[in-house]
Amino acid sequence: MPKVKTKSSAKKRFKLTGTGKIRRKHAYKSHILTKKSTKRKRNLTQMGMVHESDEGRVKAMLRIG
Repeated sequence: MPKVKTKSSAKKRFKLTGTGKIRRKHAYKSHILTKKSTKRKRNLTQMGMVHESDEGRVKAMLRIG
């Protein structure tokens, strides 16, 4: 039986922390940045965590236990 492959799009979008939580990037940081405040853009730069209700779907895409 062949190995199960990880979704390559999920592999690029999510990172695993040392404790097993999943980190993600914020949306709304790519274009139309002139009307957004500096504070808002700065906060969007920081990584966020995937909500625990979505963790199962993301782990399935990443093929994590």
